[in-house]
Amino acid sequence: MNVDTQIVTVGDHEFTVRVGGPATGPVVLLLHGFPSSGTCFDDVVPRLHDSGLRTVVPDQRGYSPGARPADVDAYRLPHLVDDAVGILDALGISYALVVGHDWGALVAWHLAGRHPGRLTGLVAVSVGHPGAISGALANDGDQRERSSYIPKLIDPSAEDGLLADDAAFLRSIVPDDSVAPLLERSGLTGAINWYRANFTGDIKANLACPPIEVPTTVVWSDGDTALGRGQAEGSGRMVYSDYRFCELPGVDHWIPQNAPAALASEIALRSATF
Repeated sequence: MNVDTQIVTVGDHEFTVRVGGPATGPVVLLLHGFPSSGTCFDDVVPRLHDSGLRTVVPDQRGYSPGARPADVDAYRLPHLVDDAVGILDALGISYALVVGHDWGALVAWHLAGRHPGRLTGLVAVSVGHPGAISGALANDGDQRERSSYIPKLIDPSAEDGLLADDAAFLRSIVPDDSVAPLLERSGLTGAINWYRANFTGDIKANLACPPIEVPTTVVWSDGDTALGRGQAEGSGRMVYSDYRFCELPGVDHWIPQNAPAALASEIALRSATF
């Protein structure tokens, strides 16, 4: 089934968005994380189409060439959530199931918490509810150790290191070519600005998110070196609706690329329970 790549305008920004699947199928909005663009879902999307679902996959702020504001504060979570809502509005979509991986999961949690009427459900991949993340960073030494890379990304010299040697390290992080937009310095700066805007100052306040009142699935893999079980499994305390925790054994952080069938199955299951 064909996927149509569109340029969608939201305010002053233009987003690259891939839309496909049955024209009348329930919509799934898939939000990528760092440092992957939306193409990280390329092996998930066809399986969702086979399940009768329609997919919307944007390259988010910083990743889309037409959406790279210079101001770091422009990458705070409320702006990222507004982008997602604006993309749905521009495409004439009243509501959708939202799926987010890594940073995309943080955006998805906030989207569910602040705009529950726009969602049929939520599938958060790897990253738990922002309240659970804040709690783990404050109280869980294991999670603090796992997150110790973040100050290196916030450092002003981060781009130089990640782009050195033809971006060898950056290319090595991700198991596919979804990192391509960040090989341009402006794209990499935009992506890193998500960290600079939200993981400096009062991090707990920056991440603060309401409880979730839409049906929710959390998918976590036990081979994830960046995100521990506590922040994922503890998210159930912040969901006041149907909740499912799914653990994928033997899978690393890159669930969309390395476990696409399992992820697609969980998405289809969540879409069917609405």
